[in-house]
Parts: sequence; structure tokens; C-alpha cells
Amino acid sequence: MSNLSIGQLAQRTGVAIDTVRYYERNGLLQPAGRLASGYRRYGDAELKRLRFIRRAKALGFSLEDVRALLTLSEERNVAKVKRAAQAKLADIEARIAELERVRGGLRTLIAACPGHGRAEACPILNALTDEETH
Repeated sequence: MSNLSIGQLAQRTGVAIDTVRYYERNGLLQPAGRLASGYRRYGDAELKRLRFIRRAKALGFSLEDVRALLTLSEERNVAKVKRAAQAKLADIEARIAELERVRGGLRTLIAACPGHGRAEACPILNALTDEETH
């Protein structure tokens, strides 16, 4: 079945038409065919592939990661897919740890700042300019 227009494909997957075109330019998605007029046509396989891309992106995978996952999916190599997911999880956990560290630092600075007075005495500004006294 290759009867979906680009607009219909975009609507069914919840992405913008420009996003579909972007994925095509990046080799992640290709139309099943074209009409004599040149309009793209998509079928069930492209619909499924675009949903896969969208869900992988929602889980934090980059376009390069998605490309690799699509290849692994086509190879049906479940062990490699699992390793890729584990690596993404480790990356996300590391970013969360870093964000928690940053949050703690900001909380400390905010608690130390009275919110009034001279800028030279502001612990937030001092921390940002590396003039904080310990």
C-alpha cells in the first residue's frame, strides 16, 4: 500500500511535513514511490519506520543512534539492540547525575544570595566570575 501523501504520513505519525523531508534528506526515510506529478507516496513500511524514528528520538536517541538502530532492526540482532539501549541508558544516567550536581550548586548559590545589596557581594555573580571567597 503506497497511498499516503507526505501530509497524511506526517499527520498519522504526529510529525511536521518538514520533519519527514528532513529525515528523507538524511537517509532515514524514503518514499515508497512517486506519482507522475512527482508527489511522494508512502505505505505501511514507511509509516512504521517513521513511528520507529519518532519513538527512538523521544527516548533520547540521536539521528546517528536512530540510523544504527534501524540497521540493527533490519539485521534482527537483538543483542546489539539491547547493548545500544544500555549504552543510551548509561549516557542518560550520566547526564542526570551532572544535572543533579548543577542543580545542587545552583540551590546553594540561590540560598546564599540575599537578593539585594551590592552586585560585588552577590554569591551568584561571584561564582560565575570565579571571584567567590571560600
